[in-house]
Amino acid sequence: MPVLHRAVVCCVAACCTISAVGSAQDSDGAPRGRGCSAPEHRQFDFWIGDWEVSTADGAVAGRNRIESILDGCALKESWTGVKGGSGTSYNAWDRQRGRWHQTWVDDGGLVLRLEGGYADGRMVLSGETLDSVGRVVLNRITWQETGPAALRQLWQTSSDGGRTWGVVFDGRYRKRE
Repeated sequence: MPVLHRAVVCCVAACCTISAVGSAQDSDGAPRGRGCSAPEHRQFDFWIGDWEVSTADGAVAGRNRIESILDGCALKESWTGVKGGSGTSYNAWDRQRGRWHQTWVDDGGLVLRLEGGYADGRMVLSGETLDSVGRVVLNRITWQETGPAALRQLWQTSSDGGRTWGVVFDGRYRKRE
């Protein structure tokens, strides 16, 4: 084989090897499938489980199943209300931005895009939606463990830039056996 031809073959082989190694990594160099082992990825694991959800007055509101997916890189929520209605969210730690992200969609067409973080034993995510006349509504949802196999999810909204908050949903979670 001529020297020039061997050099081209070696160069092509090296490029293919580099490409194959690069494709097994995320854009920040972390290996795929193993890139979600940082402690931040486990901060919302207290929410994982099959839950019965009640309102603050004890009335059963529905069931919520939270499962770890994608090798621990995300959580998937599957909500079913006792009066009908269902929704799904995907939740993940965004290591590039250093915050948690949730995208929620329900069968009524509501889409929530929330971001935030975990501090002082609480996961707090917030984001904006628009009301029926196009005004900005702030949404803030807080999850907090309240005991063994129990937690509270409090969803609040504000239409005045966060000066006052109203409660949309105050859910009490109990793990199903």
